[in-house]
Amino acid sequence: MSETVVTLIQIALAIMVFMLLPCAYRAFRGPTPADRLQAVETLTTLLVGIVVLLAPALAAALVIDVALALAAFAFIGTLAIARYLAEGRVF
Repeated sequence: MSETVVTLIQIALAIMVFMLLPCAYRAFRGPTPADRLQAVETLTTLLVGIVVLLAPALAAALVIDVALALAAFAFIGTLAIARYLAEGRVF
């Protein structure tokens, strides 16, 4: 990989890690459960993005599979929590 690409990946990683802070704040201090759910979903999306950006830096294609699994579990968890908030039951 060229130095320019490595630098851009590092900048993107730094920005995404910085963006985790306000999302974590909203997840803990959200005024409503819906705000907390949205913050947790944004956190997991950022984490998936971070993992995907780490894949070329680590030269490991297996890391992409981990990101896909994390995204799938986050999606299912979000559906369950959203249904619980809307209807008061999960299943």
